[in-house]
Amino acid sequence: MILAPYEMSANAPFAPFRASHQPMKAVLLLAYGGTDQLEYKTSVPRPEPADDEVLVRVKATSLNPIDWKIRSGAAKDRFPVTFPAILGRDLAGDVVQVGIRVSGFTQGQRVMAVAHQTYAEYTVVKADVLAPIPDALDYEHAAALPLVVLTGAQLIERGAKVQRGQTILVTGALGGVGRTAVYVARQHGANVIAGVRASEREQALQIAKQVVALDVPREVELLKDLDMIADTIGGSVGQSLLRTLKPGGTYASVVGPPKDAEKYDIRVAPVVSQPDASRLAELALDEADGEFNIPIAKVFPLAQIRQAQELGEKGGLSGKIIILP
Repeated sequence: MILAPYEMSANAPFAPFRASHQPMKAVLLLAYGGTDQLEYKTSVPRPEPADDEVLVRVKATSLNPIDWKIRSGAAKDRFPVTFPAILGRDLAGDVVQVGIRVSGFTQGQRVMAVAHQTYAEYTVVKADVLAPIPDALDYEHAAALPLVVLTGAQLIERGAKVQRGQTILVTGALGGVGRTAVYVARQHGANVIAGVRASEREQALQIAKQVVALDVPREVELLKDLDMIADTIGGSVGQSLLRTLKPGGTYASVVGPPKDAEKYDIRVAPVVSQPDASRLAELALDEADGEFNIPIAKVFPLAQIRQAQELGEKGGLSGKIIILP
């Protein structure tokens, strides 16, 4: 096995911010634990932008698995928290104020980004990670995109490094990351196999010509000589797929290398996404043009963040959960 990581560090998620005297609504994480550690507040000090930052009024954000992994403490080795903390990675909103070294943004401009501390009415963002929201996208659909579309694109383009004519299996193809990975791989001219549950077969045929039910052993057994796997599931599913790669094939993953990967003549490429304003802008335009879609399953007000996280952590949804501050 050749380990070829694409590990990229994101901005510090819980760095202290300059606070003004103006209050805002926000959800504070008080300690590691269950959703009872999330507290909705209406008088949290509003942040102030640094010289290279933009203050954004958050119109919508969305939930991602990293949110409850941080909340529970499962991700504390990678993302340690100083309490109280504000969670949230996806941002769609309006520019309110810019730092003195920032140009190219105007007050009221609609923007989106992979950011931090978006479970709030306002947040500050480095200017270089902000992308414009296309006119055809509302805030809710824009908020569904940033983290999952950049993760999916980087899984294909920087992890798998797929080439035209190669065959790639995308696991979890109906999730936000998986849908994007399928779309981006097809953009690059790859032959894409969507890996889903048997119950999802018909839905998956809407985004890929080839579908395999990963929970049907006889279908998995027929897979062989794949050039690449783009994995969003991991665990026993990922381990069972190792033998399907041809010698020298690539196993790109956003959930870490599968067990026993070192026994195979393959290249393993772990991927940790990073903000990329230009690629986000491109993918947002593709979504606006109907080229692909990240569906929305449910919308909650920020005050109901506990119920929203419980639903998301339970799983089984066919789209993203949107939060409106």
